[in-house]
Amino acid sequence: MDRYAVVGNPVEHSRSPAIHAMFAEQTGQSLAYERLLAPLDGFEATLRAFAGAGAKGCNITVPFKFDAFALAAEHTERAALAHAVNTLRFDEGGWVGDNTDGAGLVNDIQRNARRPLEGLQVLLVGAGGAAAGVLGSLIAARPARITVVNRSVDKAQALVSSHAHLGVPLAAATLADAPLAQDIVVNATSTSLAGAASPVEAGVLKPGTLALDMMYGPKAQAFLDWAAAHGGEPRDGLGMLVEQAAEAFFFWRGLRPDTARVLKALRAAL
Repeated sequence: MDRYAVVGNPVEHSRSPAIHAMFAEQTGQSLAYERLLAPLDGFEATLRAFAGAGAKGCNITVPFKFDAFALAAEHTERAALAHAVNTLRFDEGGWVGDNTDGAGLVNDIQRNARRPLEGLQVLLVGAGGAAAGVLGSLIAARPARITVVNRSVDKAQALVSSHAHLGVPLAAATLADAPLAQDIVVNATSTSLAGAASPVEAGVLKPGTLALDMMYGPKAQAFLDWAAAHGGEPRDGLGMLVEQAAEAFFFWRGLRPDTARVLKALRAAL
């Protein structure tokens, strides 16, 4: 039975084992998927031991996505653009790193939330690893404009500059200068971990704005309540989680599972 895992610290909260178990059952694949807690100073050793035991691949969660990028011998185009890896495949010729976060976000917005991104105004809040992992995929969906806002505008500008060649108008601003009345607002900051409602003012919303927090469960509730109170359409990150997992499953197994059934089951379990 092929072995996979999600590697991180912390990792006990991860729903990835349940997701991949449903994917495997659905597609008739024989695999085992576990949680693997890596010490903060022992990520590489943990990973090499897991691969050395015959594992086929793993997902990477906080805080190791940049470390995983450095350990991969080869990168997919989207991982190279993000400079972060959330999925590794342990090929005999060397580890291959991918980043499925952006595809997961875009697929959730367009497929599950039914919001085609083409021609829309998009606000990406945050300029850290989470934002870097999704900006390329957001650009590929051809919105009219994407504005990246961050507490430090220099960091937002650096992220914009690294993606400026991709052909969609991009802008950088501080949180206080976030543009008003956006079509899509994506919170890629860690504010939800602290139970904060939103790092930007309510003026970024207009009636019907899709306001998505990458977190899910109780951590996302304050942001969801904020969005609903100001006329937005709140959405958590559970759909993104399932969709990025499906991309990883395809990267490993060459099969694309039906995400709608899995997302429905997870929603019912929350």
